[in-house]
Amino acid sequence: MNRQILRLAIPSIFANITVPLVGMVDLAIAGHIADAAAIGGIAIGTMLFDLLYWNFGFLRVGTGGMTAQAYGKRDFKEAISIFTQGIATALGAALILWLIQILFIEASFALIDCSADVESFARRYFFIRIWAAPATLSLMVFKGWFIGMQNTIFPMILDITINVVNMVGSYLLAVNFSMGVIGVAWGTLLAQYIGLLLAITLFIIGYRGYFKHFSIFESLRLEKIKRMFSINSKLFVRSLCFMAVYVGFTSLSAKYGDEALAVSSIMMKLMMIFSYFIDGFAYAGEALTGKFVGERNTNQLRICIKKLFQWASLIGVIFTFVYWFWGNDMFALMTSDKNVLTAAEEFTPWLIIMPFISCAAFTWDGIYIGATAAKEVRDCMIWAAIGFILCYILLKNTLGIHALYVGYFAHLLIRTLYLSFSTKVLYRIKEEN
Repeated sequence: MNRQILRLAIPSIFANITVPLVGMVDLAIAGHIADAAAIGGIAIGTMLFDLLYWNFGFLRVGTGGMTAQAYGKRDFKEAISIFTQGIATALGAALILWLIQILFIEASFALIDCSADVESFARRYFFIRIWAAPATLSLMVFKGWFIGMQNTIFPMILDITINVVNMVGSYLLAVNFSMGVIGVAWGTLLAQYIGLLLAITLFIIGYRGYFKHFSIFESLRLEKIKRMFSINSKLFVRSLCFMAVYVGFTSLSAKYGDEALAVSSIMMKLMMIFSYFIDGFAYAGEALTGKFVGERNTNQLRICIKKLFQWASLIGVIFTFVYWFWGNDMFALMTSDKNVLTAAEEFTPWLIIMPFISCAAFTWDGIYIGATAAKEVRDCMIWAAIGFILCYILLKNTLGIHALYVGYFAHLLIRTLYLSFSTKVLYRIKEEN
């Protein structure tokens, strides 16, 4: 079992390592060629896309879980049907985003409290990067489908390529071509479409033998659409709750000034380094759980869950020590602004305790998604988002910006506890499939 987990987790970890590096390079470019307003502008601009794309996170997780179960049943016609439905949904969603882009940006800045300079940077960033929507959403489907097919090598190739192109392109456009901070947005746009072309190429190379299963009629069967809608609608609500926490964290930070926003933005990027490592095991859990559910193999499912948590705990301990010894140095890599670095010192304890507190929450997510236990992950995130909001409201007058961090950690604990006490559903779903 350990070999199966590592075979799936290691490629995902290598791929995920490059994901936070993109955001770190973006912030580092802003931090070294501009000021705190530019850092905040990139953070708000990125947050706006989180606001959009997290709502469509079901394209990856829903596709991955359903495909993994089809793989376990050896029903490749069903797997291709899931892929077709996912791509159609992604392209339709991208068209909607293009149509509402002006309405969305105006509504966003009617709610977000930030300086005029930060808003100016964020608007310019948004109106460039929005044109990558078809590529970005389609890539979610490709990655989810590959993972469901027990293939994390192709997502690794995609992520590494996209993120390397993004980093190099952003740097060259921002610095060498003198486009300034806004070159970061053009670098991201370029990388997404190169990634989409690569995904199509990998799909043709790796799965051309499955093309015989393509059937528009099969994909549009009412019972298949109803199942996908039922799962994805619940995962959509889950995404909204994630948005309330992560986007709320950044937007509320802006209320405390540009320096506080810059510190919180860098903190979130550094915390995400751990999450992308642990997500490697969550993706392995998603693929293997879906496979064992499809096979109706309860014994292997129990062993898999046990082994996943052993690996997750080890990663949590390792990163606790990494942040303890090198947290301040990692901050210094992100910006040379002395005021931001000074302000960051009081926040490093939050960074140190995050890995061990959050490792179980991330691992459970992958397991429940693989089982397509959409109701449980939805309800879990509803309670977690409520916990985040309540902690901030109740503590903001006493703790100031630290109330945001209390709320963030409270949401992680709620996710862990809720899913830990809901495990019976994993085996009941197994029997029903």
